[in-house]
Amino acid sequence: MEHKINQAVEKIKRSSSIEASDKPLILEKIEEWKKEGKAISELNIALESWWLKVEPIFAEIGLV
Repeated sequence: MEHKINQAVEKIKRSSSIEASDKPLILEKIEEWKKEGKAISELNIALESWWLKVEPIFAEIGLV
């Protein structure tokens, strides 16, 4: 799972469909979850406002 999360982080950083101002917020939230050991399914709930932009990246690497 850690490897897939790292893949998602890299794809988010390179994504042109996510606004530059949103990327740090998304990445910060992912880091918080990694430290807290929360399940990846919680990512969907907390990132509602970004989900339409982030979902294709997660789908591409098999997380959804």
